[in-house]
Order: sequence, then C-alpha cells, then structure tokens
Amino acid sequence: MSTPQPHPWNRDFAWRDHDPGRATALAPGEVEQFDRDGFVVVPELLAPSEVAAALAAIDELAAASEAALRDRPGGRLSISEAGAITFTTHLVTRSAVARRLSAHPRIVALARDLVGDDVRLYWDQAVYKFPERPRRFPWHQDNGYSFVEPQEYLTVWLALTDARLANGCPQVARGLHRLGTLRHRFVDPLGYECLGEVADPAVAEVPAGGAVVFSSLTPHLTGPNTTGAVRKAYILQYAPSGATVLGGDPRGEPKERLPCDDPERQYEVLRGGRAVPPPPLSAGPG
Repeated sequence: MSTPQPHPWNRDFAWRDHDPGRATALAPGEVEQFDRDGFVVVPELLAPSEVAAALAAIDELAAASEAALRDRPGGRLSISEAGAITFTTHLVTRSAVARRLSAHPRIVALARDLVGDDVRLYWDQAVYKFPERPRRFPWHQDNGYSFVEPQEYLTVWLALTDARLANGCPQVARGLHRLGTLRHRFVDPLGYECLGEVADPAVAEVPAGGAVVFSSLTPHLTGPNTTGAVRKAYILQYAPSGATVLGGDPRGEPKERLPCDDPERQYEVLRGGRAVPPPPLSAGPG
C-alpha cells in the first residue's frame, strides 16, 4: 500500500472511540469493529417492502439522470458517465420516499450511535454502477471530496440490490480512518484517489436492504461491475449539527466555512438524542 499523506487542513486530528454502552442500533462488538476497522456491515436494515418502494422512486430519478448524461458530449458530467456509473444527488429535495428514508428509525439510530445526539442529514445520492463499461471507483475518503469539519461524519451505503464483489460492492482499507483526512489527487475520469494498492482490503458484500456503514474518513472503493445487471445503491450521510464545509485552495488556509444546514436537504434528524421528523417536501415527484 502506498504511504498515505495527511490533507493539508488535517491538523492535530485524533480519532475518538465511541461508547459501546450507549449504542442501541449496533451491538458493542460492532461499535468496537467500527472504531477499529472503520466500517461495519448491517445485513438487514430495511424490509423487502421498503426496498421495493425505494427502488420504485429512485429508479425513476436515476433513469432521468442517465438519459440526461447520454445527451451530453461524451455522455459524461464530471465523474458521472452514461453506461458506467451515475450519481443522482439530493433525492430528498425531489422524492417524499427518499425524504422518509433519510429519517428511517433504524438509520437514525445508527447516526445516534456513531455521530451523536444532534445530527443533520449532510448528503444523499443514488449511485448506479452499470455493466456496459465495467470500471472501478478509486480508493478515496468521502471527506476527500469536500473537507467537512468536524472531519468525521457517517456514511450509510444502502444496497438497493445485492452488492457482491462481482458487481462492485464496497471494499475498505481497514484502520486508516484513524489518521483523519488524507491528501487526494484527481484521476480522470475516475475521481479522487488517496491510496494506490491495498494488499488485503475488507470486501463488504451486503444483500439488498442491508448497508455498509462507514466513516467519512474510511478509505474505500468499489470495483467494476462484471455481471449483467445494474448494481444500485442509495447513500445517506449524516454530520453533527454545526458542521461546516471548508473552501479554498488546500495549499493555503481555508477561505470560507459554509454551514451544512440547507433547510431543503440538510435538515435535522436528531436533536438532543430525539428523532426529528423531516420537514415536508416542498415540491417534486415521489
């Protein structure tokens, strides 16, 4: 494995272990695994009927994203590419189903265990990996795309279809989350990368309705989809209330700090340890 280097804004970071005794969604051993390895697999998070409802709503929005990409020169926009991998963002602003899913009691309980008592939705996106152009997604940390402070937030990588090694399930570089945010470089057209080869990654296979739960600081990738069907995932990310996104050239000091509190998509899900219902959807299908 190539030697990881800290991000220039990653100064004096210290990972804080979670208290297994306060967990309600995870067993104590799962909390300890999360702190040690940076991830845990929750194989049964949603009921089959909930997965079916999510697929019906998300497929429609993802299909629109795919169609829009195919109309663009080269079928690409940033790291989204028709027939390879598509990213459909901010579904909670357009789908009541997605909005309800973002506040699902079992998912919010995971956020309470691993983020804290005051939590907001930070980001949501559907990621569909196609078999037409099998391609890996490189080793990266979620905090390597936008530098959030505090650096640690939570990613719930929800499998809408069975996620296996053959179709590009997540793979994790164990333990490196404890170093904080690493330096990333952009690899066109794949995206940001923080590591080269990893000798023994953890392969996080998960059935539809389950989730891979990991830190924003956990280096992970997804391999190529070599099957005949689209691999579908919906990603929900949760940050502590008061989190900000730093802006500017990483070679210098941050020039701005933007609060993660957009009322349409970064609403509260926990306040004082109690669940907060999402605000009504202002407009859109779903």
